[in-house]
Amino acid sequence: MPTTPRSRPTILVVLHQETSSPGRVGHMLLEAGFELDIRRPPLGDGLPETLEGHAGAVVFGGPMSANDGDEFVRRETAWLDIPLKENRPFLGICLGAQMLVNHLGGKVEGHDEGLVEIGWYPLKATEAGKKLMHWPEMVYQFHREGFSLPKEATLLATAETYPNQAFRYGDNAWGIQFHGELTRAMMQRWVVHGAQRFELPGAQPGRDHLGGRLIWDMHLKRWLGEFLQLIFGKASR
Repeated sequence: MPTTPRSRPTILVVLHQETSSPGRVGHMLLEAGFELDIRRPPLGDGLPETLEGHAGAVVFGGPMSANDGDEFVRRETAWLDIPLKENRPFLGICLGAQMLVNHLGGKVEGHDEGLVEIGWYPLKATEAGKKLMHWPEMVYQFHREGFSLPKEATLLATAETYPNQAFRYGDNAWGIQFHGELTRAMMQRWVVHGAQRFELPGAQPGRDHLGGRLIWDMHLKRWLGEFLQLIFGKASR
């Protein structure tokens, strides 16, 4: 895919559905002075052979599993070698974090008792996480699989059902299991389209998703802004 000259530093944004949005992550990166280069590999978009023209990358979630045999899943997981080797700022969210774990030789799998995290759940920062920043006490989750901690990665936050919630690998690679990017409109869509999953063991009913947002989302949003600045900084004007 040919690239066009951009006036501001650009973040590569990888989405996995036609209707997916980078949500608040996108809003915050734009406010920080970055432009967004949005690619959707499941729809045939290619990924750059180098990130020399980008200030970093964010790989978002999706309904598929990081263990799926789809060609784009294998290609995207292998592509993660580029930000790692080039030491570019990288953030994987949910599926993106699980792809990173698979790339690093870890495991992505469901809970032994079939439990899921779909709704609002407590989060606890590790000592390493506390040294970096203040973390929210509750976060929004929407997943049926978790991941092991990759070798040489540093665990930053943990939870009861799926212990590995956030990690750092090397200087610039980060993975989080939970979602801070949802706007209210996005959460409403997820609640409507994902309603069948609320019957799974451990999931919360849809009313609790929106009700919890009124209580905890302000803290999650504040954390997200600080976290993105920690990873990507601000674009020079």
